Amino acid sequence: MSEFWVEKRREAADVTLVTGATLAGVFFLAGSSQLHAGPERVGDVLNFEPGFFPFECNGETSLINRSHVLKVILPPQMIEAELDAGYDVGKRRHVRILLTTGESITGHVVVSRPYGHDRLSDYAQAYERFRYVELPDRTLLVNSAHIVALTEVQSS
Repeated sequence: MSEFWVEKRREAADVTLVTGATLAGVFFLAGSSQLHAGPERVGDVLNFEPGFFPFECNGETSLINRSHVLKVILPPQMIEAELDAGYDVGKRRHVRILLTTGESITGHVVVSRPYGHDRLSDYAQAYERFRYVELPDRTLLVNSAHIVALTEVQSS
């Protein structure tokens, strides 16, 4: 085994590309993150750097360009967003998101910013390219480069 070998765990997700194709496969995640304490998450892989990331689909590993990923659908049991610092105290905003494809997503986002800077506009200005959006049954990571509009809506 090479001294450069890094053990990775496999985490299932669906990746929707701007072409409209959805790939069901797995991300390769490290046991520890360079961004925070604990194991690497799908959000870390997507936000760590620009360019390509490895993704296995149908037994074949491809390098996917982050710029062409519209959204990632995490499995229902995956609670990545809840692991973010400030999640428990962040302001929950019920939003409708219009994507460049014309798709509209309605869900919750958590704005973990200091009081007075916890508006939807502050969320829109955050530095992460891929943002967590919580739906009733699962969590998405949405590529902010493909968000056309964010609208705060009344909770149902």
